[in-house]
Amino acid sequence: MDNTKKLLKDYYHVDITSMSSQQGGWASLAYKVSSNQKSYFLKVYEKKRASTAKLTALIDKYVPIMVWLVHNSKLKGKIPVPLVTRGGEYKCEDEHGIYMIYDYIEGYTIGDQDVTEDQVRQLSEIIAELHLYSEDIPVETDGIKEDFDVPFLQSLRDIWNQRRCNFPNDVWNLVSPHIQQMEDLMHTIETLGQRLRNSNVRMALCHTDLHGWNLMQSEQQLIVIDWEGLKVAPVEADLMFLIDKPFFQEFLNIYQKTHHNFSINPDALQFYQGKRKLEDIWEFLEQLLWDEQNEEERVSTLNHLQEELKTLGK
Repeated sequence: MDNTKKLLKDYYHVDITSMSSQQGGWASLAYKVSSNQKSYFLKVYEKKRASTAKLTALIDKYVPIMVWLVHNSKLKGKIPVPLVTRGGEYKCEDEHGIYMIYDYIEGYTIGDQDVTEDQVRQLSEIIAELHLYSEDIPVETDGIKEDFDVPFLQSLRDIWNQRRCNFPNDVWNLVSPHIQQMEDLMHTIETLGQRLRNSNVRMALCHTDLHGWNLMQSEQQLIVIDWEGLKVAPVEADLMFLIDKPFFQEFLNIYQKTHHNFSINPDALQFYQGKRKLEDIWEFLEQLLWDEQNEEERVSTLNHLQEELKTLGK
């Protein structure tokens, strides 16, 4: 706690008196830190993790867009933005990690719970509002614009073509029966990417990680959190998380009050569904091959990888 206390004092003029771990995602650690005046939410991206560099590379690209949305759209109070440091930055760092601090939101994460009718309505209104905005906003968006290139696909091919002898046996035994399925899906994604690159598909600001663990209920308000993946992309990058949900038609009916005559682009939907499946597999492999994990963490990651591999043919 002492190192964190000094860091928050130096960068934010915050004197913390307590610090407690919170439920975080796989991407970062999370803490509630409190001073005598108020509480804050602290996200810590550990530098020892292979995923940290890509998750934090675009902070200075996506946060200014969120700040603009808070001040120029109906999303104020529905999306969180980080506090700025004494130097006006959206993050700070030391040798161990990269840190972002937010006002603390009192509430709970939806997670795997069933969503209520009111939560569906609010979620649809939030996403419909977000999708009104694209690269024409007066904030730089080039750094987060979709180009339909999927560079991690080559990394996937490389690790089983070049590193198979270095795979831990349990990981290789899990992955090797599914390599042909992954190769087939990668070919499909690359073909769809090229087709979409040459099309006039409409793009808008998208969250790109819309699942229950990124939704919070705070009193009567639904809040969408964890915006590392903010992108100018086809809206299917968001809708692909919802299309198989039992409430999707209700969501769509509300969404179409803002986006009249909207219909799903099947190529974009298939692209993002396949890309997400392969991306999850790649990220679990990254953790198993390069991250420092204890035995419990490793078993959990292996189980997650196994579940993803099982769904490849579905």
